[in-house]
Order: sequence, then structure tokens, then C-alpha cells
Amino acid sequence: MKVLIIGSGGREHALAWKIAQSPDVKDVVCAPGNAGIARTCRVAPVKADNIDGIMKLADDEKPDLVVVGPEAPLVQGLSERLAEKGIRVFGPGAKAAMLEGSKVFAKEFMKKHSIPTADFTVHDTESSALDQLKKLGDRPVVVKADGLAAGKGVFVCSDSAEAANAVKKTMGERIFGDAGARVIIEERLEGEEVSMLALVDGENLVPLIPAQDHKAAYDGDRGPNTGGMGAYAPAPVADAALKSRILEEILQPVVRGMAEDGTPFRGVLYGGLMVTQKGPQVLEFNVRFGDPEAQPILKLMKDDLVPYLVAAAGGNIKNTEVEWHDGSTLCVVLAAQGYPGSYEKGKEITGIDEAEKIDGVTVFHAGTAMKDNRLVTSGGRVLGVTALGADLEKAAELAYRASDMIKWEGVRFRKDIGFRALGR
Repeated sequence: MKVLIIGSGGREHALAWKIAQSPDVKDVVCAPGNAGIARTCRVAPVKADNIDGIMKLADDEKPDLVVVGPEAPLVQGLSERLAEKGIRVFGPGAKAAMLEGSKVFAKEFMKKHSIPTADFTVHDTESSALDQLKKLGDRPVVVKADGLAAGKGVFVCSDSAEAANAVKKTMGERIFGDAGARVIIEERLEGEEVSMLALVDGENLVPLIPAQDHKAAYDGDRGPNTGGMGAYAPAPVADAALKSRILEEILQPVVRGMAEDGTPFRGVLYGGLMVTQKGPQVLEFNVRFGDPEAQPILKLMKDDLVPYLVAAAGGNIKNTEVEWHDGSTLCVVLAAQGYPGSYEKGKEITGIDEAEKIDGVTVFHAGTAMKDNRLVTSGGRVLGVTALGADLEKAAELAYRASDMIKWEGVRFRKDIGFRALGR
């Protein structure tokens, strides 16, 4: 079969890498891809948010399955457009994708279906949001932009001054554009985060192994939120008892609720959760594989991914358990200097071939391009150095040994990915 993947990041490189290994797959195309993906499969110069361009590409390529990587084309209705053409697609429709497309929609959905999450208020104006902060007093809160903000529209604030500044940046300065037209102010949950993903066919789900992301820019979880600076799997905070609670109290109710509301969910349901003293509570939902969580999860997956994608897209996924490799995986994101703020592009990258000679290491490309036959940086998060080891300590040792071998002017990365699990 032929598979068309939409997207250009580290997640899409991991998907292309895994899908290309399937004995059922003879041809993989990725649009628009990146320099690393181009070494794995064919690429087509059509951007992920160019819905008409993707539809033309699908007409030309006639894929047996389309896998949509990023959230924006899902929110724009790409899945419906493909389905109308009779093309099988893995990814939810636009209404179901609002679980990620609108934080307000997601919070109101959770409230309606009694899914545990932080208390919240919704604000359409800057003055309303600032008034709410005055009512709350000097307590820690979280300020969230309502719309899509590339994983950066969340401010975890320690006091009212910090929260007021977040509101002003989001609603006044519109640093996230129209995504900041509305904000949510919610209580700040305390505990340890975990990402729990499941493959969903509209009614049934198959859970994947729990992972833990590191959103903050700098070591010790300091600095601004990013799209993710690294991740590892499995996350030991989610033991068997907690995984059972997450399924029963969160993921399964979401799938039932979406079906009851007439917007059945097919694709990847990603729960970003906080493990509190009261149990797991939802921080956010995503409607696609996480990035960078996809990298360690797919590296650890022993089963062929493609039959699961086909079954979920077709509405007939089997209630089964995925088979995983023994050990652990860990991904270190190598970023451009200045990320998640402004950064320069076009810096020459060296050392990847040497790094990948280390047994167990795969380097997934995110923001890379070819220029004058040289591999250069073209984004903020540039590479995801991912290692499989006998345990998490070994996976971290391999990933960091490989990361130290890769060079470009201004390269930086967190040195403490996996610190919570390693500290147990």
C-alpha cells in the first residue's frame, strides 16, 4: 500500500520511519517533509496547511492511507475533505479536532461529561481577565490562549503579577495572533505530568505506552514553555493502577462523549495529564501524536504501526494490547539558540552520521533543510536524538552521548531529560 504523511516535523519523521518499516507498505510520501524525512521516503513540496494543495497531491498520488501529523490541517477540515473523496484518512474531523483547536471547547466538553480537570473561567476581553485575577488574589494560576499556538500558548504563573503579564501579552499584544482572542484562567494543578495517548476508531481505543514530556525551555523546568524539549517512555509515574484510572476516568469517557455529541473521534487522542493527590486530571487534549512524545513512543513500539492506523481510520480497531520492545527510550531535542523566541536559520549541522552509528540511536529531523548540498537548520526545534536502552539510565546515556556529537553554531539542549524518573 501507499501512505501519504502530512507534516514536516520530528513527529512526522518518526511516523515516516516507523511506517516505512511495515511489510504492508511499498511507498511512503510526505508533504512537505524535511531533510531527514527525504532520506526515509519521497517528499512533496506542499505545506501542511495548504488544504487545496494536499487534495491535489492526494488526487495525483492516490494513497491507500493518509496520516495527518499536525493539528492545524485537522482543525481546518482536511480529514473531511479526504473522506469525501473516498480516501482513507487517519485523523479526526474538524469538529472532533476542536478538542485541541479550542481550549474553551475542551474545558466545556470536560465539564459536560464529568472528566476531571482544573476549575476555570473563560474571558473574551483583557479587562475581564484582569478583573478575574484581582478576585483570585495572589495565587498561582495558569493562563491559556484559546486557539492553536504551536504548543506555546500556556503560561504557568506563580503569582498575580506574572498572570497579568501573561494576559497582556496574549490578549493585548496578541503574541499568538487570533489564538489569544479568548483566554482561560484556571487553577494551577500540582503534581507530576504524564502524556497518555490512545489510537481511537470512534468507539474503541487501544492505549499506547505512557510518556513524559519536558515543556520548559531550560533545565529544572525553568523558563518559558516550548513545543517540547525532550521526552521519554515509559513514564514510571503511570503504573498499572494509574493507567487503569486514566482509561476509565478520562480517555474512555472522552471517546463516549464525542460519539454522544455526534462528533465521533478517529485518530490519536492525546491526554496531557497532571497526576495530583486527587488522581489524574486533564491539562489539555491534543488530537495527534505528540512531538516529541511520538519519537520515543514509536521507537519503543515493537508492533507494526500501520494495521492500527488502518483499523482506526476504518472504524474497526481491535481491543488488543500493543507489543513493545524491552527497555526504555529517551529523546533529547536539539534546538536553535534563542528558541522559543527568535532564532537564526541556515546554520550548518554536522555529526549526525557519527551519532547514528551508536547502537540504539536514531536522529529524527524536525527543523532541517538542504542548502547548497549542506544540511542546515530551518526551525527552532531542529533534531530529536532518540535512544533505546535496556533501561532509562542507559537510554539517557546513549541519547546524550549522541547529542554531544552533533554540532552547529548555537546548538543547545536540556541536560536533564528524564530527571524525575531517574530520580526515583
